[in-house]
Amino acid sequence: MKIKELRELSKEELKNKLVDFQKQFMELQLKKKTGVEKPHLFNQTKKDIARILTLLKEKGDSDG
Repeated sequence: MKIKELRELSKEELKNKLVDFQKQFMELQLKKKTGVEKPHLFNQTKKDIARILTLLKEKGDSDG
């Protein structure tokens, strides 16, 4: 996701997206053993998680 799109979301929406991306990353890690069709998704998902955590911190939510 683009940072512009993420900035438009509320804290609750960001938290929901964070949970979704964390689940997606865990699924990718499980599939890694059998061979992932799209290995670029690892870095992309990690960066999306980092972006969301940064925005939550900027908005004053330290629960992350």
